[in-house]
Amino acid sequence: NRVPHPMDSLQWFQTLQLQKSGRKRPRSNNDPSQQTDFVKRFQWRQGLPFGTASSYLNLEKLCEGSYSTVYKGISRINGQLVALKIIKLETEEGVPFTAIREASLLKSLKHANIVLLHDIIQTKDTLTFVFEYMHTDLAQYMAQHPGGLHAHNVMLFMFQLLRGLAYIHQQHILHRDLKPQNLLISCLGELKLADFGLARAKSIPSQTYSSEVVTLWYRPPDVLLGATDYSSDLDIWSAGCIFVEMLQGQPMFPAVTGTLEQLEKIWAVLGVPTEDTWPGLSKLPNYKPAIWLGPISGAIYFSCFSRLGRVPGAEDLASKMLKAFPRERVSAQDALVHNFFSALPCQLYQLCNGTLSPDPISGRRELLHI
Repeated sequence: NRVPHPMDSLQWFQTLQLQKSGRKRPRSNNDPSQQTDFVKRFQWRQGLPFGTASSYLNLEKLCEGSYSTVYKGISRINGQLVALKIIKLETEEGVPFTAIREASLLKSLKHANIVLLHDIIQTKDTLTFVFEYMHTDLAQYMAQHPGGLHAHNVMLFMFQLLRGLAYIHQQHILHRDLKPQNLLISCLGELKLADFGLARAKSIPSQTYSSEVVTLWYRPPDVLLGATDYSSDLDIWSAGCIFVEMLQGQPMFPAVTGTLEQLEKIWAVLGVPTEDTWPGLSKLPNYKPAIWLGPISGAIYFSCFSRLGRVPGAEDLASKMLKAFPRERVSAQDALVHNFFSALPCQLYQLCNGTLSPDPISGRRELLHI
């Protein structure tokens, strides 16, 4: 199953083959197969104001988190499907700081690979973020395609992930919570970064941050060891783990018991680092080599991930992103020109930030034929 790429015709969505499930799945806001029954059921009112709850209708609950609930909704302003993230406001605590952070960052980020924040609604009891509606997320997509994604799909998703990262890193912003659940996918195969609740603006190079960031499986070894002076290399490690997971069909470092096991899984692949391979390692707060695995003779590196070796350029790109020493990790901008993406048409590199769906270009070609 392949995802069409942005240089295909405007009918590219028709070739997006998703495994069918027993229940009807939500559609993307720009899904051409979205029917007009909503128009018959609701009367749209041009001129309805933004910023008011009456301008949107809840259709169904999608998920519920610790401080918010997300609904599929529809805008009474223009009839578009939206995602409504409703945050309950506690009287004593007020608006959660993560919500303030997410709103302030997303209002300034405009990119084809960043989820779009349409509106913000505040009432006495709730704060609602109105996002563009996306078809699914990468975690659900991978669950529907067990055993690893087609290399074509991985190439497209990874290219878009790196485009989004390159953009926010150029804006001096760190996402700090990259994982498949936070990467949204439209029915057109567009991938967008979402959930900026842990993101931070890195305006001062020497600034220190919390080491309690990133879901454990996608947390880099320097942060596991207590580093707080990380930079964009934090996101690159997480993206590298997601890259391998897309190809293999399973998480790369799925620790169960905590930080120590997570480090041991990483060392088993990369080898146990030393001061020679990682300058400053011994000064990290959680540096405790006595309780780590003993020196691993002949670390397996990436040989245990069989599909990496079968996809041209994949193993080399993964190895550049998953360096234990953070300063050696490739940047998102440099990763975009890695030969793993050599099959992509050059027009993709010329897309503006605002769209991944340009008009068809004469002479376009398919990436892969299967």
